Amino acid sequence: MSFRYYLYVSDSKVDMLLAQMDPAFTRKHTTELSLNLTVLSGKRASEAPVGGERTAQLDRVVRYLEDHGDLGTVDEPGQFFWGLLPLRWGPFPTEPTLVYFGGTTERTVVGLGGSSSHVLGAAAAAEPTIPRSLTPSLLAGLRTDPQVGVLAEAIRQEDDARERDALAAVHRANEVMPGPQQNLEFVAKRLLHGPSPTTDGRYVLLGTPLYVALVD
Repeated sequence: MSFRYYLYVSDSKVDMLLAQMDPAFTRKHTTELSLNLTVLSGKRASEAPVGGERTAQLDRVVRYLEDHGDLGTVDEPGQFFWGLLPLRWGPFPTEPTLVYFGGTTERTVVGLGGSSSHVLGAAAAAEPTIPRSLTPSLLAGLRTDPQVGVLAEAIRQEDDARERDALAAVHRANEVMPGPQQNLEFVAKRLLHGPSPTTDGRYVLLGTPLYVALVD
């Protein structure tokens, strides 16, 4: 049996999406979950949340996205995307309020970013005025690294050039992340997606995660 070891959970994103879900789905899932926990059987019983209400709410949101939402993959993202692949992660080297996860598939360079306060067990720290899960704040955090500083010039360009430079910044952010890769599973909200401005035939995807978990 494979267990998820949660590294990052964004309660604010989960609460936002729960408030927009069909109440009938939530009531139905809650009933099924209660029955499954009672008899230790039923659909996806082995994946029933065991970490309290926090992971129970996350599980409901992910199930809803699977059944009714636009949940794609890293290579073919919808409004949201799921992945399981090796990523380097940690506080962004030049901006500790930003936690960043970076990796690649054969087709896509992917970067995920959010506020470091959502890392489970993290000590409370001063947060930026705008949460790191929002695109302007996330890109501003990446721009603190000199190698990603090209974004400053992009602000003075047309919208399409600005997006190309933002996608190029994800390439550079992945390159500056230290540490070993770990096998991580995640569901994230898509923020930017487009052809790589630096590597022919590849795409770049930037998102902000609902959760990231270590999967051995």
